[in-house]
Amino acid sequence: MIALPLPLIFALLILFLLVQSLRKRDLGREVAALLALCAWQSLAISLVHHYGLFWLHPLLPLVACALPPVAWMAFRAALFEPVKPAQALPHALAPTFGLFCLLAVPAALDATVPLLFLGYGAAILWALRPANPLPRARLDAGPWPARIWQALAAALILSAIGDLVIALAFMAGHPEVHGLVVSLVSSLSLLMVAALALTRDGMAPPETETPQPAEPPAAQTDDAMLLARLDRLMAEEHLFLEPDLTLARLARRLQVPAKQLSAAINRETGENVSRHVNGYRIRHACDLLNDGMTVTDAIYASGFNTKSNFNREFLRITGQSPSAWRSTAPSGA
Repeated sequence: MIALPLPLIFALLILFLLVQSLRKRDLGREVAALLALCAWQSLAISLVHHYGLFWLHPLLPLVACALPPVAWMAFRAALFEPVKPAQALPHALAPTFGLFCLLAVPAALDATVPLLFLGYGAAILWALRPANPLPRARLDAGPWPARIWQALAAALILSAIGDLVIALAFMAGHPEVHGLVVSLVSSLSLLMVAALALTRDGMAPPETETPQPAEPPAAQTDDAMLLARLDRLMAEEHLFLEPDLTLARLARRLQVPAKQLSAAINRETGENVSRHVNGYRIRHACDLLNDGMTVTDAIYASGFNTKSNFNREFLRITGQSPSAWRSTAPSGA
C-alpha cells in the first residue's frame, strides 16, 4: 500500500471540500479562492518536498504571500460585508511585493511571509473584538462564528511562528527540521479550511442577502424609538422566525447602520442582538409548547437551527429546560 505524504492528503481533502461546496452553490467567491489557494499550497509542498519537483519551489512563497490577504477578504465577506473590487485592490500589494522580493531580494521573503501571516492574523483578531457587531453572522449561531474565525486567525499566527522556527533551525544548523515544520504549516492550512466550512453554519446563505423592502427611516435616532420600531417589525412580520436572520438584514429593514442598531439594543436592554432576537424566539416557543407542540417541533418552528442553541437560550430566558416547561404547561402531556 502506497503511503501518501500528509500535504498531498490535505490537498485532496481541501479539493473535495471545494468541489462539494461549489456543487451546492453555497460558497462565496472569497472563501472559494482561499480554499483553492490552500489546496494548491498543500499540493505544491508535497510535490516539492516529497517528489523532488524543485522547479515549483519559487511558487511557494508567492502563494504564501497571497493566502493572508485572501483569508482577510473571506473573513470580511463572511461576517461583515461583501468585498468590493476597490476594497480588494490594496491587498494585492502583498503578493506583488512578494514577487518583487522573489526577483530582486529573495532573502527578504524570509521576513515578508511571516510578517504577512502575523499582520493579517492580528487584524482578524482585532476586528473580532467584543464591541464589534457581526452583521452577516446568523443570529441563531451565537458566539460560534467569531470563535471559528478567531481560530483561523490563530492558525495564521501559528503559521508565522512555523516560518520563524524554520529560519532558526537553519541558523542553528538543523535543516532536517524544515520538512517537519512545513508539514505542520500545511496542517494548519487544513485547519483553516475546516474552520471556514464550519463558519458557513453561522452565516446566512446568499439568498437571504437580497434587498428587502425597507421601512421609512425614523425622524430621530433615539435608542428607545429605534427599539420600538424593531419591536413593531418583529410583531408584524415575525422576522425572528427566519432561521437565517442576520443583523445586516434587520438593519437594512430599519434603514439604519448595523452598528447603530446593535448599540441601541445593547444600551436599552443590556443584551446583544443575538440574545435580543432569541428572546422573541423563546417566547414564541413557550406559546407553542403551551399549545401542546412537541419540543422538537418547537425548535424549528421558532427560528432555531440547532437543538443545542435552543436549549441554551431556553434555559437562559426561562430558567427551565424545554421539557420541564412543557410538562408544566396547561395542555402539556
